[in-house]
Amino acid sequence: MLDNKMNDIHLETISISYFDKVIDHLRQTFFADEPLNKAVELTRPGQGHKLLELHCLSTLKDNVSVMAITNDGQIAGVALNGILRGNDDILQAMEKLNYVYDESFKKIFKLLYEQNLKIDLFNHFNVDKMFEIRILSVDTKFRGQGLAKKLIAKSEEVALEHNIKVIKTDATGAFSQRVVGSLGFVTKGEIKYKDYLDEQGDTIFVVDPPHEKLKIMCKIIN
Repeated sequence: MLDNKMNDIHLETISISYFDKVIDHLRQTFFADEPLNKAVELTRPGQGHKLLELHCLSTLKDNVSVMAITNDGQIAGVALNGILRGNDDILQAMEKLNYVYDESFKKIFKLLYEQNLKIDLFNHFNVDKMFEIRILSVDTKFRGQGLAKKLIAKSEEVALEHNIKVIKTDATGAFSQRVVGSLGFVTKGEIKYKDYLDEQGDTIFVVDPPHEKLKIMCKIIN
């Protein structure tokens, strides 16, 4: 039955008409399952999260995200992608965190932005824009069939269509790190969660195994 379902799946870029369905898919999967979200209990399976949904919608509006969808319109998986145009994009996003009321949400994105600024990929690769895979999510019914790899491969095609040669992702979990690593992504920066501490020296994220670290991973595509 699963094999038949996989045969019915095709990949395409996400148009505005699918935005609501994509958000609903993420409520059932990524929002609660992602290791850092889970560590801070950001939300529960099936529930929404206003700030996270706004972040996703902002990313979708870049019009470079892709989805795996069945012939009957069921979303099997998504890769939410954005285009970064220099460190100023990261600095502006970090500045906006000062106005965020949700401390759990703020902790997650503060970690991501800090680590990206620390390694300065734009200077490292001498580029003024990069393609970023921000969210990779596969419905539980379709996992274990290589769908995540197909979503990443499709994302690389979209990046090339926009003449972007460097693709990156902030891989927060062991699964995503293994998948992108198998596709030629290289770790450019990492931090173990147990080593990321608050001002009192306490660990900020207690993350369930096997997820041990954040890895910022990149690939040059052509």
